[in-house]
Amino acid sequence: MIIFKSKLKALNPSRLISLVMVLFLIVSCSQQSSDNRLPFLGNTIYEENDTIYHTIQDFQLVDQDSTIISNETFTGKIYVADFFFTSCPTICPKMKAEMLRVYEKFEQNDEVIILSHTIDPTYDTVALLKDYADRLGVDSKKWKFATGDQDYIYDLAESSYMSIADEDANAPGGYIHSGAFLLVDKERHIRGVYDGTVPEQVDVMMNDMEKLLKEYETSK
Repeated sequence: MIIFKSKLKALNPSRLISLVMVLFLIVSCSQQSSDNRLPFLGNTIYEENDTIYHTIQDFQLVDQDSTIISNETFTGKIYVADFFFTSCPTICPKMKAEMLRVYEKFEQNDEVIILSHTIDPTYDTVALLKDYADRLGVDSKKWKFATGDQDYIYDLAESSYMSIADEDANAPGGYIHSGAFLLVDKERHIRGVYDGTVPEQVDVMMNDMEKLLKEYETSK
């Protein structure tokens, strides 16, 4: 799936969220399971006797505790990913308020983690992300605020999460990004995309998280 930045920069954040969600629905509509499991989203490759679903690429970032995190950090866990920046004047405060609801609901569940990537790593230093997390009152073991090289994060957003992250001098705060929350399973497949600024959408996501966790319970 290819997203053309020149066209996306003309869209406001709410339109960006809608576009991402529509694109996911298009690529996933043929992947619904007959047993009512959550779909596998993203590009799918069908080979002779195998189906290869879109997978989050290997990555390495740094969290608010200055700890290196990678795919191995999320082994045996499902997680919710998003992209934000701490000085965002538009949708980020809404997103973080909604993600805090997710954190509180699954705080005691060791199979769930949250991963928030900053798209402004120059300003959002490790120390600032630590302060941001502390002000939210969240545990770094449960909610990771990740930083790294800016281009690396942008590529991760677009290539792996099929989300949107870019600099734009004309956008509020100087950056453009999607407000989507992405649900990733234990095998690094994207199983849901939701508008992180809409409480009803986040409610749907939390229900889907419970459904996904039950999938693993029944497969044991």
